[in-house]
Amino acid sequence: MSFTAQILTLYPEMFPGPLGHSLAGRALAEGKWACDPIHIRDFATDRHRTVDDTPAGGGAGMVLRVDILARAVDHALEKRPDLPVIAMTPRGAPVTQKRVRQLAAGPGATLLCGRFEGFDERIFETRAVEQLSMGDIILSGGEMGALMLLDACVRLLPGVMGAASSGDEESFESGLLEYPHYTRPALWEGRTIPEVLRSGDHAKIAAWRKQRAEDDTRLRRPDLWERHIGVRDQPPSGAQRESKD
Repeated sequence: MSFTAQILTLYPEMFPGPLGHSLAGRALAEGKWACDPIHIRDFATDRHRTVDDTPAGGGAGMVLRVDILARAVDHALEKRPDLPVIAMTPRGAPVTQKRVRQLAAGPGATLLCGRFEGFDERIFETRAVEQLSMGDIILSGGEMGALMLLDACVRLLPGVMGAASSGDEESFESGLLEYPHYTRPALWEGRTIPEVLRSGDHAKIAAWRKQRAEDDTRLRRPDLWERHIGVRDQPPSGAQRESKD
């Protein structure tokens, strides 16, 4: 069975959207993954198909109603009980490439897209819904985050990228930013491709790329660098036990 994305949204017409093009679009046409948007308003019970209400305690904006969200989530789980349910929300844990790889290795995901001021908190207290954030930014809704997450997953599916190793050295795969790239022309506006990359010496090229990845990560993303050196410097579990003993 192909990777399946169920998307609970107020705007089903946004899917597959950009994922209908390029690598993801080709993979969709080839049946490597499936896109199944589900309209949250279909689970409203009044004639106006109302899905939101004012926030308890007062305040600006509107909140998605828990009874309607629960019906939508339960419907998705009835269709595909094997898929994890993930809510796209800035209150969630930051998504990582490790989590993306875990999802891409599974049967797919049901993505719950928020709107307005967000979700009634009780949906997380009563349903197994993982909360993920695509970064420290606020979007108009969860749909753009869902598109980003799906793109990250779909490109890792077998046969989607041209070569299975295409993504191995990209940013975040090793905990570092990726090294810089160059291509022809060798000389452009007085700037040349670094000599080591034109040397043909694969060992020197690998060493240069490793050094640049480390330098750029340390300068541009000190948070990633701190995590990287923390993991790198951890002794093996056996050594830890011996030191404690």
